[in-house]
Amino acid sequence: MNDRLRGISKVPEITALFWVTKILTTGMGETTSDFVVTTIEPVIGVAIAFVLLVVALVLQFRARRYVPWIYWLTVVLVSIFGTMAADVVHVQFGVPYEVSTAGFAVALAAIFTIWYLSERTLSIHSIDTRRREVFYWAAVLTTFALGTATGDWTATVLGLGYLTSGLLFLVAICVPALAYRYLRLNGVIAFWAAYVLTRPLGASFADWLGVGPERGGLGIGTGVVSLVLGLAIALCVLRLSVVRERSLRTARSFSQSRRRAD
Repeated sequence: MNDRLRGISKVPEITALFWVTKILTTGMGETTSDFVVTTIEPVIGVAIAFVLLVVALVLQFRARRYVPWIYWLTVVLVSIFGTMAADVVHVQFGVPYEVSTAGFAVALAAIFTIWYLSERTLSIHSIDTRRREVFYWAAVLTTFALGTATGDWTATVLGLGYLTSGLLFLVAICVPALAYRYLRLNGVIAFWAAYVLTRPLGASFADWLGVGPERGGLGIGTGVVSLVLGLAIALCVLRLSVVRERSLRTARSFSQSRRRAD
């Protein structure tokens, strides 16, 4: 595997804005998927989403370092396609949500196991080789599919509805954060636990806003919710880009100062 990226991070720093943007992408992925498959032929919609995802992944893998707009475009498209993948398993093949949830959980566990045995770490701070980047995006895609199935399971099979499910996952996502802060939970475990939970959290609230009252929602419309979330994501990415550029300028200035001092 080509290791020419060693030492150069391909993922963003984990800040509050990272988590906000991530949750927004999960909501947008849910409502955009629903909007697309109900507006055009589902097979065509899935095919388009897959092609766009491949293009985004190519851009991401070709980038030499973390580029905010490329990274988050890829996350959005992973969210959309991951939602479609989970829905196809249920709608087209009739697999119950509880079964697909368990299946995606096993798949994610397998990815983490192979990743760890191969690299001896699951830390996203070490995504600096091609092989680790492949493991990372495989895990990200699977977390989206797992989160989609889990959110639909709690909302429909357990009968909690989208709002209650969203509140449930809001409480749940605080658990790894508090355990990391006060109980010294391993940071890598805390990160991936929270990362998985962002998917059903964002998707549940997005569904509640978008679907009609007959499904327990406010009926704003999946298209409108997708557009608003897309604009919010764009603003977040713009802010992340500004912060990234400032950080790079500071690093370059510090490096030049040291060279002059030497």
